[in-house]
Amino acid sequence: MPRAAARFGLVSFVLAVGCTAPPPHAGRDRAEPERSVRILRDSWGVPHVFGETDADVAFGLAWAHAEDDFATIQTSLLAARGVLARRVGRRGAANDYLVALLRVHETVAERYALDLSPATRALVEAYAEGLNLYARHHPEETASDVLPFTGQDVVAGFVHKIPLFFRLDRVLRELLDGRPEAVRAAVPTDGSNAFAVAPSRSADGRTRLAVNSHQPWDGPVAWYEAHLHSEQGWDMVGSTFPGAPVILHGHNRHLGWASTVNRPDLVDVYRLETDPEHPDRYRFDGAWRELERRHVGIGVKLLGPLRWTVSRELLASVHGPVLRTPTGTYAVRHAGAGDVRHVEQWYRLNKARSLDEWRDAMRLAAMPMFNFVYADERGNILYVYNGLIPRRAEGYDWRGVVPGDTSETLWTGYWEWDRLPQVSNPPSGFLQNCNSDPFRSTVGAGNPRPEAYPESLGIERHMTNRALRAHELFGADTSITREEFLAYKYDLAYSPRSRVAGWVREILAAELPDEPAVRQARAVLRDWDLRTDPGNRGAAIAVGSLGPRVLAEALGEEPPDLRDSFIAEARRLTRAWGRIDVPWGQVNRLVRGELDLALGGGPDVLHAVYGRPERGRLVGWAGDSYVLVAEWGPEGVRSWSVHVYGSATSRPDSPHHADQAPLFAARQLKPVWLDEAEIRLHLEREYRPGTE
Repeated sequence: MPRAAARFGLVSFVLAVGCTAPPPHAGRDRAEPERSVRILRDSWGVPHVFGETDADVAFGLAWAHAEDDFATIQTSLLAARGVLARRVGRRGAANDYLVALLRVHETVAERYALDLSPATRALVEAYAEGLNLYARHHPEETASDVLPFTGQDVVAGFVHKIPLFFRLDRVLRELLDGRPEAVRAAVPTDGSNAFAVAPSRSADGRTRLAVNSHQPWDGPVAWYEAHLHSEQGWDMVGSTFPGAPVILHGHNRHLGWASTVNRPDLVDVYRLETDPEHPDRYRFDGAWRELERRHVGIGVKLLGPLRWTVSRELLASVHGPVLRTPTGTYAVRHAGAGDVRHVEQWYRLNKARSLDEWRDAMRLAAMPMFNFVYADERGNILYVYNGLIPRRAEGYDWRGVVPGDTSETLWTGYWEWDRLPQVSNPPSGFLQNCNSDPFRSTVGAGNPRPEAYPESLGIERHMTNRALRAHELFGADTSITREEFLAYKYDLAYSPRSRVAGWVREILAAELPDEPAVRQARAVLRDWDLRTDPGNRGAAIAVGSLGPRVLAEALGEEPPDLRDSFIAEARRLTRAWGRIDVPWGQVNRLVRGELDLALGGGPDVLHAVYGRPERGRLVGWAGDSYVLVAEWGPEGVRSWSVHVYGSATSRPDSPHHADQAPLFAARQLKPVWLDEAEIRLHLEREYRPGTE
């Protein structure tokens, strides 16, 4: 499919604009930190980090993750510093401009000691220590002037990445391109799944949770699995991103949660009325105000040691960052601006031991978005449409451009967390979110009332195919076994009520060229059963034709014409394979080094796989990436997981670079080991950071 990984899930670091300069960083600090921490690698290479304190564990996680993917961690932190262009050249310049425009480092410097607890500061500083130790032991992998990494660098990573999840970069790009009307475009709906089943709906009385985020398979937002255990009560397993010192979703002994992307309206664009005589002045509440104005410069790598320094103007109004564009001067305001507590909130979620403690952590309200599906040992299940949703004045079209000359449009507060759409322990005993309508999160009674939420909140109301299938499978079965739970999660079908099924009908009703390839393609599509099993003989023409439209809608882009896509795919399959009815697994592939495996699944099915065209095939790059299924019963918690590749995400010479890929392709899971005695039965090696 087109427009690949740089635009899925979190987006890559390359956006669309200019540059900035780094904060000062001292030289290498060679003092060797002493930490009470052990790393136990199991037979799959997954690190189990055991430490005396939480900070010890964060230190060990940094070392373990760096062993498997230091290059990506380093790049992520350099991007958050706003110095990426020094390393990668012009393609990093837009990222650096964004960091400066959003005042990432100024914000972190101002709020770090004020807003983060001493425990959280100790955590991020220990994580930075672990990275510094790894870098000193591996200078050949380390850029010459990046050390030391600091706790503020780690926090800046969160401040930098979170706005990309709600596509702030896209809004800025459209404005700079002179297309303010494009901010009204369809809201993207990136993929992820989350399911919870209460004891009342389980055949064996257990509570089950599926963690099933869809992310790129490589890069700064690819999942990394770890288990973290401290003597201070931290005992969490799940996955995290490069540069993050906590588990972002997973479970501890008592509870767990899964997250999916939601799309409340979190970004507003204001048209400023500027003074024709003094363009650095704008009108606000009947008076002229001066724009805040500064310049930044950054060295952009050209060739070898050569750098080119670019200077860019940065403007701000009372609303937020300001852009001068071909169609006028605009200010942008986004939810969560100025907040640095993201890691604080995730840390508290990791340490929560009950539903009340978990809710208290969520009420910190540092995360501006994400759906959460929760389950615990007591049989509670909960869905929250989480968000920092602004309290906006009614009467304005907030999806478009609003006037910036009045304080009436300058919102300053958010909806309280307890008033957001939520479902707690519904009568059905079932919850789902698949980037879908929060008012249809369960079957039967218990859903939130949509009329209680004004349109200005921008809450999405669509149902993805994945959400429809979740209702048709989980929602129709009142006694779900473990095997059925897994089978439903790995479902390979499109619903007859899905957009894909409607597009098939549209193609079959269209006037098409009278040529052999198109005639055969039409016949194959007519017989397609809406499934994406590896042996399915209709999926290649169907997914090849319709997948680009699914992805375009997920990214909020202009979708391709269905008829044109169908004709082009019929011709492509004929050229590549000499036939239309090619088994789907021959086309849909997982490629990792020399490993080349058939895949089932496809765009917007519950086993989601997104592929990009490559020599007549579709090679997966995103979708299901880390899958974790947990259950709580009388014996405590048990869980199973799989990573699309393996723990050594950027180490081709490691036996764990692709050892989980066959499991992933077969839609199978491996056991998760939590107790040290059990881990030791499957132990590959044990060591302390810095001793290998």
